[in-house]
Amino acid sequence: MTEILQRAGNWTFDGGTVRIVPGHHKSVHRLRRLLGEVAVPLESVSGIAYEPGRKAGRLRLRLRHGADPLLQAAGGRLPDAADPYSLEVEPDRAGAAEYFADELRNALLLDQVPVAEPCGRYLLPGPPVPLTVQGTDGTASFDGDLVRIDWNWVAEGSKSSAGPRTLALHELAGVEWSPAVGLENGFVRFRPKGPHAVLKPDHDPNCLVLWGVRQAKDVSSVLLAAAVTARLPHPPVPASVPALPPSDDPRPGSGTGASSGSGSGSGSGKELGPEGAEHDVLLRRLRELGELHRDGVLTEEEFTAAKQAVLRRF
Repeated sequence: MTEILQRAGNWTFDGGTVRIVPGHHKSVHRLRRLLGEVAVPLESVSGIAYEPGRKAGRLRLRLRHGADPLLQAAGGRLPDAADPYSLEVEPDRAGAAEYFADELRNALLLDQVPVAEPCGRYLLPGPPVPLTVQGTDGTASFDGDLVRIDWNWVAEGSKSSAGPRTLALHELAGVEWSPAVGLENGFVRFRPKGPHAVLKPDHDPNCLVLWGVRQAKDVSSVLLAAAVTARLPHPPVPASVPALPPSDDPRPGSGTGASSGSGSGSGSGKELGPEGAEHDVLLRRLRELGELHRDGVLTEEEFTAAKQAVLRRF
């Protein structure tokens, strides 16, 4: 068990799961307190980094593309303070943070987690329901099956005249979230299936407006968007995100094909015993690490640490 305990929260790693528990200090962002404990399976992790700082460092957990509905809904717009996968580390705990990062990197490499491969399904469940969000022109709620929007007196006439809006999960094609930034309003937009007109948030009957002045620092509305996202079909893997080949893929020069054995190239090499098979796996892993390093997936420090971890198993 590896752990790091901080005022902002506690992270523990048992070899298969990273458990993130937010702290109770008043400085902990409201989003993280509402989200609560998060259990991150190792297979959903793409990497980890410790960033030292003069006053405080930061430990960042990176997840594979498409693994977490919260990150899918947030679209990279969460500030550090609200990001559950970012932990502020006090200067005297820098060594513990680096050790935690090393242990997780070694586990990723030894378990051969396809860190650069996007996920075809969500590996985290998303926020629990029911959830309710108070916006500028109304209130949106989600119980796991239905989204309901109730308008208040601030809503535009096109919204209030239509009355409360109810959308079943099977009627939705997606949900969009945009945070309020300064004086600029944000919104949560529920997109029905089929063709529909694209309207401004103030006039869209499927959109809850988030007032900029009041909600610029409170991004907890993303939890509702993430809860809906988690229950919708997983989006297709984008072609722009490269996927790593499986570790047992017989590539030219990898020595992992069925015909690799003796040097004759006849495919009649002798069968490996348990120790020989493990030795072959470790050699193959070293080759893969070298390729990841050459391709820029692993930094020099990550490559060195991973290589040493593999060599210790010989």
